[in-house]
Amino acid sequence: MKKAVLTINAGSSSIKFALFTLARDGTSTEHVSGQLEGMGTTPHFGVRDSKGLSIADERWDTASFAELLHRAMAWIEDHLGDVRLVGIGHRVVHGGPLHAKPERVTPELLQVLETLCELAPLHVPHNLAPIRELAKNRPDIVQVACFDTAFHHTMPVVATRFGLPRRYFESGIRRYGFHGLSYEYIARTLERDAPKLHKGRVIAAHLGSGASLCAMAGGKSVDTTMGFTALDGLLMGTRPGTIDAGAVLHIMKHEALSPEAMETLLYKESGLLGVSGGISSDMRDLLASNSPAAAEAVELFCYRVAREAGALAAVLGGVDGFVFTGGIGEHASVIRARIAKSLAWLGAELDEEANMRGDVVISTPASRLEIRVIAAGEEMMIAEHTRELVFQ
Repeated sequence: MKKAVLTINAGSSSIKFALFTLARDGTSTEHVSGQLEGMGTTPHFGVRDSKGLSIADERWDTASFAELLHRAMAWIEDHLGDVRLVGIGHRVVHGGPLHAKPERVTPELLQVLETLCELAPLHVPHNLAPIRELAKNRPDIVQVACFDTAFHHTMPVVATRFGLPRRYFESGIRRYGFHGLSYEYIARTLERDAPKLHKGRVIAAHLGSGASLCAMAGGKSVDTTMGFTALDGLLMGTRPGTIDAGAVLHIMKHEALSPEAMETLLYKESGLLGVSGGISSDMRDLLASNSPAAAEAVELFCYRVAREAGALAAVLGGVDGFVFTGGIGEHASVIRARIAKSLAWLGAELDEEANMRGDVVISTPASRLEIRVIAAGEEMMIAEHTRELVFQ
């Protein structure tokens, strides 16, 4: 009988999932992928096969999270055929200071992860919700927690510190970094497809509604733009990126904002959405708009990438490669071109035709900086980690 693992990425109003079949040689192949979105309003369940063709497109009645998860799992299990589900891997945004690799979920681990909710209150509680439900309803299936912070545990201590009293660092207030599963996939892909570049100095850019950069040396993280939370670093869809803490204090004081209101402003009302004057948080909409505010938001996005790339180049002592990934990084050729132009001082020379086609390598043969586009593979990394721990 064939075996499979399921990956789950749970958010506040959606669950993304993918089913991977396991081959005898140990490789994983995506079988189907889908999303349950609109939870809490009008649930929409959609699934596509490995060729991208829709095989399910259903509107469900509003129900509790547990009931919706049960329906999704029932659909998946009904369509397994002769394939047996042996493991479920979950993206957990924050692993705290101690969890540097994927781990099998146990009652003890789940208890520890509950304490990390305060480090990422908008993410971790939602990540843990399906783990708890599946532990109750499908206790025989191995569950694996894959931490988005784990990849960055190779950063030197100096890159993890804030300029705060030492007691805060010792209590866990430090720079962790995120998008680790995405960067780990890039590192593995480079090791396979471009081993010389993998051994060198690379800046990877995960650009989407959430965005960050990672400086890698020999395939390991040495610094990244996100810090204690996923608010730090680059301008994002609805998040501001790096901001003077004094500005936050000033706004809270002069507008009499509660911590909860400030949290909403920073996580949901800023970034591309805020700078564009509310036009959109979606880069596609902004690029299509004639509004000067939309153009300014796009310009700021590219500027911040260029500025942070310069800082990471200094950390690395030079750069051999630059990799684009994520929704914007993979699909917005005009954004790639603008960023590549700003990296000319590092030796970047863009092949405009290759960039428009979306080739894997979009730099010219003469370019000192090799520029690549790699499709995001977070689900694949979760599947691989789950497979490894299930058969450990």
